[in-house]
Amino acid sequence: MPETGLSPSETRDLRILAGIMIPASEEFGVPGADDAAIFADIVGSLGRDHAHVRAALGQFSAMSGGGFSGLEEAAGLLLTQGGPAVGTLGRVILQCYYRDDRVIRSLGLEPRPPFPKGHTLEQGDWSLLDPVRARPKMWRDAP
Repeated sequence: MPETGLSPSETRDLRILAGIMIPASEEFGVPGADDAAIFADIVGSLGRDHAHVRAALGQFSAMSGGGFSGLEEAAGLLLTQGGPAVGTLGRVILQCYYRDDRVIRSLGLEPRPPFPKGHTLEQGDWSLLDPVRARPKMWRDAP
């Protein structure tokens, strides 16, 4: 496991939260986000999100009282409460979960880079971009 800058209790709480957020499913044959490989990717991908993740873990620890009783209730309360730190925590867990080949295969996709073969996307409503197109220019052209 790479050096994370997290304390052992924060690492434990992160793994618990990941497993509560995305539990393993025998029905779909996918691991939970607390799976060893996925969790190693999570802690290795904290990078710039480290401070927000630590803040969310601090909230979780305070809500759970630092013990093992009521962890699911504390996780539910934390996720319901939301906020930037919790949103960041969720994003970090989700991005790593959906990078796992086993999860990608369970979705019926081939685990590979998007290029050179590419992926087909259904066409959406391009009019949703009209407000963005209507904005004034926010850049300067290169010389």
